[in-house]
Amino acid sequence: NAGTEADVYISVYGERGDTGSRQLLRSQKSKKFLKGQTDIFAVEAVHLGHLYKIVIGHNGLGSGNGWFLDKVVIKDPVTDLDYTFLCHRWLDQGQDDGNIARELAVTDASTLPGRQELELKREETWAAEKWKFQKGNTLQFYNRLTHGFICLNPDSRVDALGDKKNKYGKVFFMWVYA
Repeated sequence: NAGTEADVYISVYGERGDTGSRQLLRSQKSKKFLKGQTDIFAVEAVHLGHLYKIVIGHNGLGSGNGWFLDKVVIKDPVTDLDYTFLCHRWLDQGQDDGNIARELAVTDASTLPGRQELELKREETWAAEKWKFQKGNTLQFYNRLTHGFICLNPDSRVDALGDKKNKYGKVFFMWVYA
C-alpha cells in the first residue's frame, strides 16, 4: 500500500523561477506510482537554471491515496546535471505527519554553486542579529518613505503611527531576504 491512485503534482524551483504546479500525467509505465516502481515523466518548462527545491504532493482523492515517496531525480537536458530530492516519507493523511505534500530541497549542494556559502552567510547574519529579538527588547525601525519610526514592543504591540522622533534611542535597520 505504498503506491497511490491520486493525482500527483509537482512544482520545480530554480534560480530563474519556477514551473508552477504541474500534474504528472504520462509515465513511461502503464500504471504509475506503484510500490517499488520508478516512474519517468517529461515536464516541459523554460530553463530554470540551477534547481534548489521542489514541492510534490497529491490531491488525496481515490482509494488508497496515501503514497510513500522515496526520492525525485530531475535530469536537466540543457546542463546534463541530475538533481536529487530525497523524501523517504509518507504523503498520506493517515500516516507520518498527515501531510500530502512535501517541500524538498536539493540533496547535493554542489549542483547549486554558492548555496553552502549563502547558507553560511545567512547563519552568520542571524547569529549577529538575533539578540535584537530577545524577550523584552523594543525594536524600532526607521521608515524612509514616511521619515518616521515603527516600533515593535515586547508585549507584541506594534506602534506604526510613524512618529518622527526616536523614542528609544536605538534604531535597528533591518534587511529582509526573500
